Amino acid sequence: MSLSARLFWAALGALSIGFHLWLVFTGLVPNLVSRPLHMALAVPFVFVLMARTPFQRWTGLPLATVGIAACLWVAWNHDMLGDQYGFLVDDGQLAIALALLFVTLEMARRAIGWPLPLVAAIALAYAVWGEAIPGEFGHPGLPMASLFGTLTIAEGALWGKLTGVSVSVVAIFVIFGAVLNAGEAGQGFMNVAAAAAGRLRGGAAKVSVISSALFGSISGSASANVASTGAITLPAMTRLGYPRSLAGAVEAVASSGGQIMPPLMGAGAFVMVELTGTPYSDIMMAALLPAFLYFLAVWVGIDAFSFRHVLKGIAPEDRPALRAVLITSAFFLVPFSVLLWGMFGLGVTPQYAASLAILVGALLLVLDARLSFDWRRTLLRLEEAAVNSGRQIATIAAIILCASIIIGVLGLTGLGVKITSLILSGSGGLLWPALLLTALACLILGMEVPTTAAYVICVSVAGPALTALGVPVLQAHLFVFWYALLSTITPPVCGAVFIAAGMVGENWLKVAASAMALGLGLYLVPLGMIANPDLIALAADPAMALLAALKVGAALSAISFGVIAPINPLLRAGLVIGGGVLLFI
Repeated sequence: MSLSARLFWAALGALSIGFHLWLVFTGLVPNLVSRPLHMALAVPFVFVLMARTPFQRWTGLPLATVGIAACLWVAWNHDMLGDQYGFLVDDGQLAIALALLFVTLEMARRAIGWPLPLVAAIALAYAVWGEAIPGEFGHPGLPMASLFGTLTIAEGALWGKLTGVSVSVVAIFVIFGAVLNAGEAGQGFMNVAAAAAGRLRGGAAKVSVISSALFGSISGSASANVASTGAITLPAMTRLGYPRSLAGAVEAVASSGGQIMPPLMGAGAFVMVELTGTPYSDIMMAALLPAFLYFLAVWVGIDAFSFRHVLKGIAPEDRPALRAVLITSAFFLVPFSVLLWGMFGLGVTPQYAASLAILVGALLLVLDARLSFDWRRTLLRLEEAAVNSGRQIATIAAIILCASIIIGVLGLTGLGVKITSLILSGSGGLLWPALLLTALACLILGMEVPTTAAYVICVSVAGPALTALGVPVLQAHLFVFWYALLSTITPPVCGAVFIAAGMVGENWLKVAASAMALGLGLYLVPLGMIANPDLIALAADPAMALLAALKVGAALSAISFGVIAPINPLLRAGLVIGGGVLLFI
């Protein structure tokens, strides 16, 4: 890439950072201004910078131009459009609405592939022609001016609550993660993990677990987690003689946990705030113990595998010195401390606290692990932070905007209520069959759709069914969110496994088999949350929450060890059955 191109993308990324920080610090901006501008800043990254083929590069600039123009038109005319109440008044407005929908679908296709935009396109087709479907799954019909107007010029669908979350909260935490990753924080995670677990049995694998949990807390992406921490942990494990299938499985499973680890949770926590009306701090506290139990099950699984294979720890000479650990850990501890101080000390909103932490993290970019200063290195880090922020904000925006079309159609046509009724009737009005149907739907949808989008779509149709059967709202949302993650390690589509298997040079099915055994917590913890409601009540009743965590942790440990360790079949059955009973009583 030429110097002028690098400067352009760095400047555009800096503009995106500045815009989103400005929204936090300046107060209220009309939604029909901030949300279209959010999309306008995302469009060039997806259509131009992220273009992968000659066709995409050739068509990217015209599509980006159309998308930016349509978004700017909505923002400029927001007062007039607010008075139209979601009704298009002429063919020119209809053309702009159709252009916005097409650009959104194509944006998502280029960012994440066909499945999500295909579902959104089917939803749009249903909205247009669903009145021709006989029976209860048809709808009475919608005037086109009202349908496309509600989707594109009102504060629903494209510019609805989900996009608002992307604008005001998710983008800020994405910037926070990009700023930390541009500096020494990633090395700090690795050093802390190596110092804490490197000397233990299976130490190299346990370093992967701790570093992935720490890195995942700011990346929120299983794939990014595998690619970053795996570049260090996978060679270390294979060099120490770990089976390649196990090394890949450890990294895939540990990295998948980043999406359930507060504070980011793959953007799911912030979407949950809007959908449940629960304060972010409460969601973070509710998610904390289940996430810890997930990593506990992985930890126990590694110990169980050590009875099958010789899993060495990291040699003393390869472990970081105490000074290096202390210095590099400060690069993430200081910004995290500012984040927590802002939320719980000052009592400001999560996005305001994260903005303060971003400013502190940006200041730390001037130093390295030796506490030396270099202007050239600092400028390169700032460029990396700006470009990665713009790219990641654009990717999440593409996902959320496309998912917003689906949610808009579900609401306009009443299809969501009909699917909810189908789940209730299919389960016979019983809770556990409804939970299993919901889990199956999450697995199927999550196979091809990013976790956050799978969660949003599934909870929109299954959430009301679960709450109707007596499951509290937050509990239902956490259950659905966890099961939307199943496809990261579950065949036939298991993204984290594919990446880890490619990096370690092993057959992906072998990696997936080990990953499913190590990742038992992903399948069992959501059931434990339903059977033990106190598990997510850490904020309201810490003592009962910790007791529930001890019980569920003991159950998970017994099941994990029983499934993996090469022990007597009777003892294996006893551990698995006993753990299962303990989990549900």
